[in-house]
Amino acid sequence: MILTTTSSLEGYRVTEYLGIVSGEAILGANFLVDWTASLRNFFGGRTRGYEKELAKARQQALQQIVENAAQRAASAVVGLSVDYEFLGMSKGGMLMVVATGTAVRLEESAAGSTAGRQGTGRTFRIGGSG
Repeated sequence: MILTTTSSLEGYRVTEYLGIVSGEAILGANFLVDWTASLRNFFGGRTRGYEKELAKARQQALQQIVENAAQRAASAVVGLSVDYEFLGMSKGGMLMVVATGTAVRLEESAAGSTAGRQGTGRTFRIGGSG
């Protein structure tokens, strides 16, 4: 499955728009992560515990968006957006990651065609050849 932040992919043509797909992940950080983060907040520095939890939540949200797009027989998700929120401002808060995009079917464009080429963005492939 191809995921991209752009609205189109170089070398491909969107043949069908299948609708908006999303993936969500909400994770609670454990006591140790919260305690370590409070020390980092006081003394300064990176909070690796929260970084790891955010990375895990992002991966789960992206996997869920891929599964939702695959259920619609999509070959890609375009216009991908990933948002992060911290729920609960006190200790014991939760991390939330929401990924949204548009599921599409693609076909390869004619060689050398410049139609549908887009500027810079992030494009990556998750899973098999899908």
